[in-house]
Amino acid sequence: MTLKETIEQLPSTAGVYQYFDKNGHLLYIGKAKNLSNRVKSYWQFTHKLAPNAKLSQRITKMIEQTYSLNYIVVNSEHDALILENSLIKQLNPKYNILLRDDKTYPYIYIDTAEKYPRFDITRKILKSKSITYYGPYSVGARDILDSLYELCKLVQKKSCLKSHKLCLYYQIDKCLGPCELLVTQEQYKKEVDFATSLIKNKKHLLKELESKMLFYAQEMRFEEAAELRDRCERIGRSEIKSEIDFATNENYDIFVVKNSATRAVIVRIFMRNGKIISSSHDYINIKEEEFFEDELYLRALLDYYKEDKPPIVAPILIAKSIEAQKSIEAHLCKVFEKKANISTPQRGKRKDLIDLALLNAEELLKKDKKTDHRVIPLQIQELCRLEKVPSRVECFDNSHISGVATVGAMIVYEDGKFDKKSYRTYKLEAKDEYGQMRETLTRRINSFEKNPPPDLWILDGGATLLKLAREILDSNAINLEVIAISKEKVDAKAHRAKGKANDIIYTKEVQFHLKNSDKRLQWIQNLRDEAHRSAITFHKKTKLKLDQESKLLSLKGISPAKIQKLLQHFGTFNELKNVSLEEIATILNKKDAKIIKSSYK
Repeated sequence: MTLKETIEQLPSTAGVYQYFDKNGHLLYIGKAKNLSNRVKSYWQFTHKLAPNAKLSQRITKMIEQTYSLNYIVVNSEHDALILENSLIKQLNPKYNILLRDDKTYPYIYIDTAEKYPRFDITRKILKSKSITYYGPYSVGARDILDSLYELCKLVQKKSCLKSHKLCLYYQIDKCLGPCELLVTQEQYKKEVDFATSLIKNKKHLLKELESKMLFYAQEMRFEEAAELRDRCERIGRSEIKSEIDFATNENYDIFVVKNSATRAVIVRIFMRNGKIISSSHDYINIKEEEFFEDELYLRALLDYYKEDKPPIVAPILIAKSIEAQKSIEAHLCKVFEKKANISTPQRGKRKDLIDLALLNAEELLKKDKKTDHRVIPLQIQELCRLEKVPSRVECFDNSHISGVATVGAMIVYEDGKFDKKSYRTYKLEAKDEYGQMRETLTRRINSFEKNPPPDLWILDGGATLLKLAREILDSNAINLEVIAISKEKVDAKAHRAKGKANDIIYTKEVQFHLKNSDKRLQWIQNLRDEAHRSAITFHKKTKLKLDQESKLLSLKGISPAKIQKLLQHFGTFNELKNVSLEEIATILNKKDAKIIKSSYK
């Protein structure tokens, strides 16, 4: 069936459509209340199918590349919205905007129904009507919580009250000691009220911390003073200074988008009880003709609120009205379990909040322009003929010794630094390098919906592994660039002499032999070496654990050769623990099988 025939036969129902180029690569995923009307609006049905003359430059370029179309019918426009967002995260189409801010923001909470309540952190609603939430916090939630227990005489740990015995926290004057002493609820409430005032007023909290820091310094407790200094810095990092004075205790979630020729930034500001408590931002690489502001607002709202009702539901302010606003509101009504309110204020203090957010977005773009962390990625894009500037990169490596303790590692590099919180490690079953990389990459792809794909993959390996990665991505219809790096072979061996690391860079089309002094090569080598370090570190930990388990069985009389035989058959000690005595007896004798099963009781 031709593209024109497919379009003419589209149903007039809600659904999701996908455009592909002549090579089968996914170009775009869209949603529609009426598939037939929506898709036909892209085209002119003359003697030859052509893009609609009213389309933007970006969409016209996409339509000119479209060769085929797939679609999925769903029950409602709301279902189409959710499916579209999920597929974009998994498949990373060329012309869709992909936000990678998959974080859920933490809240500090307290359950006042408890006799001696304490503060803690949550990222979701808890089952109690007596809970009060404070947040969300983009950074510093743990630091604020730790500060409360540093400055207030609260029950420090959940287990403290169960002991019924005074502990060190009472002795160092950090707890009133209700576990053993008679502490009235009025006395304890004073500490809770003081802690609450610190949460609500960051200036007050920072002042108290600085006072405590000075005390530690005067007492020559410099490590503790330095810890409080760093904590103050982290707590203040997400704070936006504002002279806007709300007379009432109003809550708002503010979202704005601003862009330059090459970058866009999405800024989120959270106001609670008339005060700005935190903010966050994310950059996105763009090409000027491909930027679509409405879509970025859509992704920002869907990704932030996801499918879970937030502990505090606040009215949403955005800088401009967007095409999908009614669809998002309908979706958020289901998430919030109440009416969702998205508005674009034109005057007054709410408009001042929007202006404040836009001002901060402008400053972030100016600051970003002055940094040089994009110079090498731009050069890598040009060298390897990549579609995007590789702002976020994932690099993979595997490690093992003779097939034992086989592991994989993924490191993440974004905007000039390693994002260590996003690193992942994998315990692998495959025994050969090819199978190990297949297993590692497949497991990463399976997590794309929760943790969307980057701009670029770098593999520690040659053309064979690069081809493998391309096959896996193509079979899953995922649009993602890949390059590989391997050591030059000298006499059939990798040339690893220090200072002479003659590496080869592989792309889909060509190989590069760059000079050792080339900054582009050094950039790729740096990422490869970090992935190698991560894999080796995890391998050593895994091997140590295996050695300890092997030692346990050796003490029971099971020889190393027999242990190796078991691992070759069952893969891991965890698998060995779960199999039956009869299964072990098929590999060793029944006497050894009984010893092994008794060892794991």
